[in-house]
Amino acid sequence: MEKAHVIEYHAARYNITFSTHYALLVTSRRRQPFAFGRIAHRPDAGRVCLDGRRIMSIVFDNLTVSYRRHPAVHHICGEFAPGSMWAVFGPNGAGKSTLLKAIMGLLKTSTGSVQWQGLARRDIAYLPQQSDIDRSQPISVYELAAMGLWYEIGFFGGTKPAQRERVYAALERVGMADFARRSIGQLSNGQFQRVLFARMLVQDAKFLLLDEPFNAVDARTTYELLEVLRQCHQNEGRAVIAVLHDYEQVRAYFPHTFLIAREKIASGATAEVLTEGYLKQAAEAMHRTEPREWCAA
Repeated sequence: MEKAHVIEYHAARYNITFSTHYALLVTSRRRQPFAFGRIAHRPDAGRVCLDGRRIMSIVFDNLTVSYRRHPAVHHICGEFAPGSMWAVFGPNGAGKSTLLKAIMGLLKTSTGSVQWQGLARRDIAYLPQQSDIDRSQPISVYELAAMGLWYEIGFFGGTKPAQRERVYAALERVGMADFARRSIGQLSNGQFQRVLFARMLVQDAKFLLLDEPFNAVDARTTYELLEVLRQCHQNEGRAVIAVLHDYEQVRAYFPHTFLIAREKIASGATAEVLTEGYLKQAAEAMHRTEPREWCAA
């Protein structure tokens, strides 16, 4: 049976109804070592401190992703360390979402590699753009949030009282506990994004990757969810990496910025990266035409 059909079959059997595309996007598990193109995660490959603690990080080296031999991002290197908080920022069409999808293994790389050092798939929670998600399926707010338990229970395991409490606690944290039984098709964009945040929180991952999480979301929801991310970083020690396009949000909430314009322009402390010089360099880079040969370099 094809993988997509298996997912639909088990979803129907356990009264979980959601589209194949969304199921694959938010609950897909891969055999280890995971590989898509030149991407691999090796949970046992992280560096080790002198006291024996394993260092977990996401490392990408010489990364190029192309569409029809046109580079969307090219030769990008970087590392996201545990407990750090990064905004991936740049002009429209700079390749910000492409970079995040490549890190998650959703896009094939033309050159370079991505390594999840010391991390398993369950350690990374990925929040895609709302436009990537089918909201037409009759699934409740609680059921969607409970999908964050996938790596603990799979399709066959039932939820324990403590796990159900975690789901309701996450919904309470994002202000959606009173909507637990409501269908996701009845939610506004802001309410739906709150539920997606709850699902991410339920997963209890060490790294949170978010792709334009505040696009088409009202100002109040944006502010409250930014505070949730700040708490995840400051109080819980989670790494947060978010693709953003709002300059003020980046300066106010994200201590580090990875600035790209199809190539890496600068990375580091936000105050040192979001300067007039680097922003001008990013704008100029968007007008260059990169050679197709780079896609196979």
